[in-house]
Amino acid sequence: MKSIDPKDFKVTDKIKLRKIPTLLNIDADDDEKEEKLDKVQAKLSDLQDTMYAHNKYSVLICLQGMDTSGKDSLIREVFKEFNPRGVVVHSFKTPNSTELEHDYLWRHYIALPEKGKFAIFNRTHYENVLVTRVHPDYILAENLPDIKSVEDIKPKFWKNRIEQINNFEKHIAQNGTIVMKFFLHLSKDEQKSRLLRRLEEGKHNWKFSPGDLKEREHWDEYQQYYEEAINETSKEHAPWYVVPADDKDMARYIVAKIIWEEMKQYKDIQVPELDKEIKDNFETYKKTLEKS
Repeated sequence: MKSIDPKDFKVTDKIKLRKIPTLLNIDADDDEKEEKLDKVQAKLSDLQDTMYAHNKYSVLICLQGMDTSGKDSLIREVFKEFNPRGVVVHSFKTPNSTELEHDYLWRHYIALPEKGKFAIFNRTHYENVLVTRVHPDYILAENLPDIKSVEDIKPKFWKNRIEQINNFEKHIAQNGTIVMKFFLHLSKDEQKSRLLRRLEEGKHNWKFSPGDLKEREHWDEYQQYYEEAINETSKEHAPWYVVPADDKDMARYIVAKIIWEEMKQYKDIQVPELDKEIKDNFETYKKTLEKS
């Protein structure tokens, strides 16, 4: 099986999503992909334990993709070996009344990971330049001073939001948060197959929502806005990776392998050394315990 190189998926220049494949043709069966994922899971779990002890970095994993692109199952499979104390998942849905009383980035700031921990954003702050562009009337719920109607939302508004998101990510990166963003690149045909499966297979019925069909009608708009957002916000301190998502097993392995390869670059993440005085007194501590 071909080795995964993060550089093959990392966005370092302007991209056209329609030119990027949604399926990676690789000579591997499902068992081999699962075996490869298992090995990376174990490595990431060990790394997270070390990072927890090191207590200087945090990691933010951002997942975006069209409906049915496999975000939920990817989170379940990639991070299932983590110690629960070291990882937290946030699924950002429509802002509630409390969140709407703050600026749109507030709920993302308060969900950022603590030092030594991973956080996974399942849908992210990018929804504020994706779904709100497809449905600009959603912006009205934010009760912004200069926005009285959809007509008040000019191109400059979206340009400012992109700049604010870039500043947000730059700020957290400069303060020790390692940011990696993944776009699960799904084909429209594969989404159709997955939606049909939700209707046809009883155990998946609960996943289906008529709203999925309404959003599918906006496929081309979403692709345009994803492309623009990725091109404007893929930075060295907060890169985007476009991951072929038509094969769920392969997408999971690619994401896990990229995280592992990128985290390996942080050579300073080590279990801290005990104070010399404490180490020198190990025998004394042992004797004290043996007597107790």
